[in-house]
Amino acid sequence: MWIDITQKLSNEIAHWPGDEPFNFELSATKSETGSVNIGSISTSTHIGTHMDAPFHFDDEGITIDQIDVNRLIGEATLIEVFEENLISREILEQFDIKGTIIMIKTKHEAKSNIFPENVPVLTEDAIAYLSSIGIKVFGIDVPSVDDIDSKTLDNHHAFNKYDIINIENLLLEEVSGGYYHFIGLPLNLMGADGSPIRAVIEKKGE
Repeated sequence: MWIDITQKLSNEIAHWPGDEPFNFELSATKSETGSVNIGSISTSTHIGTHMDAPFHFDDEGITIDQIDVNRLIGEATLIEVFEENLISREILEQFDIKGTIIMIKTKHEAKSNIFPENVPVLTEDAIAYLSSIGIKVFGIDVPSVDDIDSKTLDNHHAFNKYDIINIENLLLEEVSGGYYHFIGLPLNLMGADGSPIRAVIEKKGE
């Protein structure tokens, strides 16, 4: 059975301070048109469960439509790291990580309507280690792979250096560590710096 690990987008969902909040409304109703309801949305590209394109933090980086979708579908390992604010290579080496996709479930309490003040982050040697074992996609249950107040975005640049795409705000509260099939696809937004995604997983062997 496939499990949805995507935050629901609603007008109450938390957004990055300063970013455009998510808004959905019916711009025309069936009673008005005589045939259909028509909705409209406005949003930042980094809302809810979303994927960053390298162009988000690097003017020379690829855009979201240029990311190969084949790397976004595959075998994944979900690990649980609850006690650490700084996740090092030594911590990751304790796990038997398989596949090309890794998801990290942290102690962060998944409240999509509250933006956190602090989040756990990886060290650069941890990111290098993930690259060395073949990881191509990294996902985590917080809104950034860097400290919330970071201006240099060192980890964003490190993930790009090691050719790893990052996904933020996965909804992992109801799933446990293990091995999964993973699908997480962005909208095909030409020239965009990121996109909301729909991420789903299926426990291997089920």
